[in-house]
Amino acid sequence: QVQLVESGGGLVQPGGSLRPSCAASGSIFSIYAMSWYRQTPGKKRELVASMRSGGSTNYADSVKGRFTISRDNAKNTVYLQMNSLKPEDTTVYYCNVQGRSYFQGNFELWGQGTLVTVSS
Repeated sequence: QVQLVESGGGLVQPGGSLRPSCAASGSIFSIYAMSWYRQTPGKKRELVASMRSGGSTNYADSVKGRFTISRDNAKNTVYLQMNSLKPEDTTVYYCNVQGRSYFQGNFELWGQGTLVTVSS
């Protein structure tokens, strides 16, 4: 069984940085894509950044130039380097991993969410 564990959120002042991470573990055969989403109460969950297995990336316009997604394939871990944080970045961030396991076939999992608060 595949599991995700997120960490690295927290409180930071405007202009500061955070680097949440999301580690996948279990019977993973391959990972197709790893992504970060965020969701503010009352709004739809939105894609922040994604990275496919070949290394191609995609970013929301609101974070381009400030956020960088990266991946450690050996650890099946995805990171989101968040720089120049703004108060409007405050919300819960969720990782999403799509892949294939040895015993379950294709899977898509969501992390438990990590709260990022940008405030002075």
